[in-house]
Amino acid sequence: MIRLEQLSFQYADSPYGVSNIDLSIRKGECVVLTGPSGGGKTTLTRLLNGLAPGYYAGVRTGRILLDGRDLEQLAQHQIGRQVGSVFQDPKSQFFSSELTGEVAFACENYGLQQQEIRHRTNSAIHTFALEPLRERELDVLSSGEKQRVAIAAIYALGPHIYVCDEPTANLDREGTRQLAQALRRLKAEGHTLVIAEHRLAWLRGIADRFLYLRDGRLLWAKRPEELEAMSAEERERYGLREAAERQMPALPPPEPVAASIRARGLSCKKNGIYIFRDRSLSASAGRITAITGMNGAGKTSLALVLAGLWRESGGSVEITGKPLGPAARRKLVWYGSNDTGTQFFTDSVTKELLLNGEQTMPRLEQARALLKRLGLYSYKDVHPATLSGGQKQRLSIACGLLSGREILILDEPTSGLDGGNMRMIAEVLRDTAGNGKTVLVITHDDELIRDCCDDCWNLNK
Repeated sequence: MIRLEQLSFQYADSPYGVSNIDLSIRKGECVVLTGPSGGGKTTLTRLLNGLAPGYYAGVRTGRILLDGRDLEQLAQHQIGRQVGSVFQDPKSQFFSSELTGEVAFACENYGLQQQEIRHRTNSAIHTFALEPLRERELDVLSSGEKQRVAIAAIYALGPHIYVCDEPTANLDREGTRQLAQALRRLKAEGHTLVIAEHRLAWLRGIADRFLYLRDGRLLWAKRPEELEAMSAEERERYGLREAAERQMPALPPPEPVAASIRARGLSCKKNGIYIFRDRSLSASAGRITAITGMNGAGKTSLALVLAGLWRESGGSVEITGKPLGPAARRKLVWYGSNDTGTQFFTDSVTKELLLNGEQTMPRLEQARALLKRLGLYSYKDVHPATLSGGQKQRLSIACGLLSGREILILDEPTSGLDGGNMRMIAEVLRDTAGNGKTVLVITHDDELIRDCCDDCWNLNK
């Protein structure tokens, strides 16, 4: 089905790429690309769907064969009919403002008959449990809900090959379960699946092979049983996450005594619709508090209100016992977005770190030390936009740590991170809390919660 022969690619404006990839993927096989952030997984997916070098400029050598036909001989619309792609940032591939139109768009674009479009759209919406959201605007959906819409839109078109880049990065447990169920169905129907992913446990029973990429090179391939047999030390050496699911330990909610930040009866609504209402919670200095819950429960909206970036519609927020309005909260609370592309404003990593404070020599030394600890020092002069997804996550966290704020709210800080970097972030957050900071982490990442969180608020809709 897919054959890569001595495939290499080097981006025109970035140090990343892949080198000398030789690989065969059988029809109906599920292959998982894993390895450290920046290792070449996303680049390989872009080569398979023709976006590199078609959209992402660079130099490609070697060959990609789909059913024996050279990819270079196919027009982009022909590739799109054979290879369906789900990007790491789902909203980057949306063309419509509402859910049903987005799921139907690709079918309309390829000129399918109206009745067929309706049938495929309804089937995809049902398969991915999107019925309750059918009439919603896309911009009010949560990150995980947007991810499921993107996958449903590809499913409706029905390509032979599905290429997914970090499809569970922002999904809750139920969303991940639904995705796994849908992929099993696709595989049973004979479709070929290529999935770039750090979180591996959910792929048990779906994946046929795991391919490990580092520094743009394919280093090894393992069957699922071989991956699960790896010791914890081996996984840590390769920067891998756990290959089998473990029971999530129950964490208590924070003790309300001595809370550094507290919400009392907090509500938020947009365009006359409540996103959440009557939320009361607290977090304490010196501890890491997880905020979990299903997609659409309002976790990000809650964080934006706590940080003063959105105005509450009811209730109050207290910091060290004093009710404060949004403007005052913005000076005391740092919010790290789950969409890192929206929060960088300068043309270099170092400038971004130093943006929100005085450029003194001690602060510059602190920035250098932080970049080294987070594995970003070699990128100190590059533009943030050229970083990989995982590197952008680490830069966002570094900006929060250097901000000087006493309360840090990090929204999905490990959504694009491999096992090694996830464990590094857990260690950094533990040290930050140990220095007396209040850390709130919005996350679906059970491994992160196990590694560093002390308390947990579980929000439902």
